[in-house]
Formats: sequence, C-alpha cells, structure tokens
Amino acid sequence: MSPVITFGGLLGEATEGRISAIESLFGASMTGIAYSLFGGQPLTILGSTGPVLVFEKILFKFCKEYGLSYLSLRASIGLWTATLCIILVATDASSLVCYITRFTEEAFASLICIIFIYEALEKLFHLSETYPIDMHNNLERLTQYSCNCVVPDNPSNETLQYWQSMNASAYDIPWGNLTVTECHRWHGTFVGQACGHHGPYVPDVLFWSVILFFSTVTLSSTLKQFKTSRYFPTKVRSVVSDFAVFLTIMCMVLIDYAIGVPSPKLQVPSTFKPTRNDRGWFITPVGPNPWWTVLAALIPALLCTILIFMDQQITAVIINRKEHKLKKGCGYHLDLLMVAIMLGVCSLMGLPWFVAATVLSISHVNSLKLESECSAPGEQPKFLGIREQRVTGLMIFVLMGSSVFLTRILKFIPMPVLYGVFLYMGASSLKGIQLFDRINLFWMPAKHQPDFIYLRHVPLRKVHLFTVIQLSCLVLLWVIKASRAAIVFPMMVLALVFVRKLMDLFFTKRELSWLDDLMPESKKKKLEDAEKEEEQSMLAMEEEGTVQLPLEGHYRDDPSVINISDEMSKTAVWKTMLITADNAKEKESSFPSKSSPS
Repeated sequence: MSPVITFGGLLGEATEGRISAIESLFGASMTGIAYSLFGGQPLTILGSTGPVLVFEKILFKFCKEYGLSYLSLRASIGLWTATLCIILVATDASSLVCYITRFTEEAFASLICIIFIYEALEKLFHLSETYPIDMHNNLERLTQYSCNCVVPDNPSNETLQYWQSMNASAYDIPWGNLTVTECHRWHGTFVGQACGHHGPYVPDVLFWSVILFFSTVTLSSTLKQFKTSRYFPTKVRSVVSDFAVFLTIMCMVLIDYAIGVPSPKLQVPSTFKPTRNDRGWFITPVGPNPWWTVLAALIPALLCTILIFMDQQITAVIINRKEHKLKKGCGYHLDLLMVAIMLGVCSLMGLPWFVAATVLSISHVNSLKLESECSAPGEQPKFLGIREQRVTGLMIFVLMGSSVFLTRILKFIPMPVLYGVFLYMGASSLKGIQLFDRINLFWMPAKHQPDFIYLRHVPLRKVHLFTVIQLSCLVLLWVIKASRAAIVFPMMVLALVFVRKLMDLFFTKRELSWLDDLMPESKKKKLEDAEKEEEQSMLAMEEEGTVQLPLEGHYRDDPSVINISDEMSKTAVWKTMLITADNAKEKESSFPSKSSPS
C-alpha cells in the first residue's frame, strides 16, 4: 500500500488533485482483485509505475497549455489504449518480448530510477517556494512586521472566471478580513514584510521537511538491511526487512505528530469521494473538449500502448524465469487482456492506470519461496520452487480496498515522507543494475576490479564501448523526456530495441552473450565456478588413478602411463614396484656421470 499512496500523492501534485491518493487506492484495489481472480500469472502484482507517471505529467501539461480537459482526453486515450492492447493479444504480439534484452531492460529501468530520484529532490526543493525562509528577519522589529491580503494587480483569466462563477467582483471581497486559506481561494496577493510569495512566513517547516525527508531515506535503508543483522530471530528480521517502508512511514508520522510542526500533509477527502469536488466517478470521453479530440487521442494512445506493453511484458518475463521453477503456465496473453480491460474501466472512472510493477512483483515472489527444511549442519537450504496460488495477491488488494475508509488516518502522512520513500525506491533499485557496475569500471585499475563474469571473457575496451553506447541511449531518453518533444518518449524506448540490433555490427555474438544475457550475473558466475570445480575434481581423480612405470629398455624416452583403479594402486604389489623404481633412480643419481672430469 505504501507505493500506491506515494504514487497517488505525487500524481495528485502533478495533476492538481484531479487524480490523487484516494483514487489510487480505489483503482489499485479494483484492478488488483480482478487481476488476481482472472489473470494468467497471479504472482504478478499490479501497481503504478514510473513511466506511466511520466506520461501522465506530460499529458496534463499538454492539456493545460492548450486549454483541454485533462480527464476527458485521458479517458479517450485510455479507451484507445485498451483497444490496441486487445488487438495485440489477438495477434500474438507477446512473442515480440524475445527482442527485449538486458540492454533495453537496464536502460529502461535506469531511467525509471533516475526519474524517481529527480522527482523526489525536485519536490523537496519546491517546498522552499511554498514555505520560504525569511532571510532578512530582524528580531528587534518583529512587532512591526505585518502580512496583509490585497487584491491582485493583474488578475489572470482564471482568477476572473472564478470571481464570475462566485458572482463577485474585486470590490465586493473584504480583502483585509480574509484568512490565509480564504486569500488563497480568492486568488489574493500577500503583501508585507512578514509575507512570502505564497503567504506568511511559517517558521521551521522547510527545515523540518528536510529532516523528515532524509530521515525517511535513512530509516528505510537501515530497516531493509536489518535482515542481515545479528539481533532477534530470523523470522523477526525478515518481517522487519520486508515491511521496512511501511514501518518507516508509521514512525515518521508519529514523530511528526509529536513535534507538531505544520508540515505539508497528504491531501485526501474526509469521506469516500473524489479528491476534487468538480469531478465524479464517471468521466465522459468527450466532455468539454471538441469532438475531434476523441479521434486525435489515437496518436498518444499508440505511445501509451508501447509503455503499457513493455512494462507488463518485461515484468512478466522476469517473474516467469526458469530459476523460479514455476510449474504452472505463464499466461502472457491473458495477463495483457486483463490489464487492457481494467485500463479501460479506470479511464472511464478517472482512476490511475495500473500495470505490472517489477519491484512489487519480485518482492511477492520472494515471499513465496519454498526451501528444504532438513539440511546438514552448515549447509544452505535448497530452493524447491514457488508456492503458486492466488490467495496472497487477492488478500493484498482486498485489504488495500478497505483502506479507502481510513482517510482520516491517511491525511496525517507528511508529503516529505512520501518524497523520501520515492528517493529510497529509486536509489535502492539502482543496485543490481549491471550498467552502473560497468560505469564504475571506468575509474578502477584492472587489479582492483571486481570479479564480474563478463570481465573473464570480454576485453575491457569492448566492455567500455558497450557501456558508452548504453549510457548515451539513457542520456538521450532523459533529454527527450525533459524537452517539449516528451510526448514521443515511448517511441524512443522502443527505439532501444533497434539500437541493440545494430550493435551486432560492433560486437561478436560471444561478447554479446556475456554482456547482454538475461541470466543474472550471480547465477552465471556460480555456474562457471561450478564447472571449473568439476573439471578440477575430474583431473584430480585421473591423477590419483594413474601409475607411471619406468622402462629399463630404450624403446621410448617418455614414461608410459597406465590407468588403473584407485583400489589397485593401494595394493602391496604396486607400492613395492613404486618403491623399487624410486630406489633405482636414487642410485643412478648418486654415481658420477661419464662425461664429468675425473
């Protein structure tokens, strides 16, 4: 539930409250229950993802610039996307997943992590605008400071429309008697030495928000690593590690409530209803937009379909890997069909779009691992497989749905805590991405480099070339995402597949098999080490089972090697022969050679 609330809060800020935390909880519960009951791979957990959040921000910014209704245009795009996904299911398009290799997957995952980190820091930085610091405060003249609400000098069109809707003019509003909230509502301007751009100076809020932000990141990381500590039993440490984010949010909420500083909180309605009063639970695809926007929505829907398809299928491939030892079928087509149907429903209801979440799905699979109970002392338990069932996923989303009635508790969550969770999610996901391991090799001497499996088989210059190409693609993705051409961002993600295909011209198949293989680094290293140990043990057994017999004749200069069994080499006859041969060698070495001077 923690990632859903976090994404909901950030989506609420990005869309000015049109889709926020309450919509995220309701949509996640409804979509997750349907997917858990009818999906082909119930081990996959649906959730909000970084690329979808980026697409939502781009779409909202586009609608705001051109005066279009965001929710109506989004509903049209969602319906087109659902239709296109169903067409992909009917045409067996899931087989195209085989072209998505580690090169594309890591560039895509790295971009998501960087977006998480950047968004978290950007939101924290923007708090300084809402809660500014008074840098020119003179405590001796504190009694002379004031902050007043006055009529704006140049009211915007939005302000004039609001006054007109309220049947009021600038002269009818008692500006001098308005509270801070009322002044914001009437679009007033704050004037005075005790005011910032957004209202009166509030002491300690910005610094307290920074403390909450970094405390959340630190505590989440500490609790996540608690599994490897020496304190408490193994089960307790595992529970603390698995629920690290949830426990961190609870601790930060209690600390914030105890301190009492008015930090910004998560905006949720007091009852079960949409966050904004000007929208309902059903969104018409046309709405106030022109009729042709329904047809024009097909263009961004093509881009959104690429994101949904790649997000869903990449996660499904990770879950269905052979090392998980799954016994039941994969169900790629059925999974995509369920995601498409629920995406259309969420679009009409004004709810976030949900797709397979990689981090949540992997955590779900790890929690269902089966290991052998009986093992020898000092031996690691053997992995037996995954407990494949639908109950855990169903219960997760049922309990998540019941939390929509706990809005009075959710409004106590500080927004800096959610920003900290976002930063932690991005930073922790960078671990295990091979791209960043290869970037570190640029500054490492060869003798200090880690024992990566690809360094054993690929020249270092080829490793650096592969890293530079992948890093260039990542930078290009970020530049496009941050520019005005961000709407074509999904097409550039798809272009990574073609870039990877062109790399066949610069690398051999053997080099690419080590640099761009989907098998995890640790597993490949274990397999190669196991093969080497097996070869060494076979050589040792062969050497133990051979006896060299010296020949007194001059038929051959090389010693003969006779392969015998280990039991025969331990008999008294063979031992006597070896002792006799050794004694003969010692006698020969004790006599001076004929060629030596007398």
